[in-house]
Amino acid sequence: MADENKQSTTPWPIPKFHFLVFLGDHGTIAFQEVSGLDTEYDQIEYRSGNNPLFQVNKMPNTKKYSDITLKKGISKGDASVFDYLARVKMNTVVKETVVIQLLDEEDKPLFTWTLQNAFPKKVSGTSMNAKTSEVAIEELVLAHEGLNMTQQ
Repeated sequence: MADENKQSTTPWPIPKFHFLVFLGDHGTIAFQEVSGLDTEYDQIEYRSGNNPLFQVNKMPNTKKYSDITLKKGISKGDASVFDYLARVKMNTVVKETVVIQLLDEEDKPLFTWTLQNAFPKKVSGTSMNAKTSEVAIEELVLAHEGLNMTQQ
């Protein structure tokens, strides 16, 4: 019979509910949800006219990054997301570094995603419904020009 108090040596998946978002000059903002940490390549298809296999060759092309969507509860007196969007003016935008960290139980970063030249693209206020008792959630969408992921 196995020892019931013995610690498992099998690594456990990391929970995704403990994270921080550093939003450039705005500092840390408490978001409920982060999504869109995606990177992909466009694809080039090419076939030589003298290729005897009658097939196309596929090669990677331009790297693309998804927009990052951040959601948070609206708090009384907190207009930080709308203030962040208000900094965008025609032909003038402050592009900055945004850092998202997945933390362990001791608040130490396990994984860090760094967005280069990020700026607010869209802010959505909450939807309202008198039949529910849900929390008011606002959404911030960030565009950016690069995404790096590091593991600590």
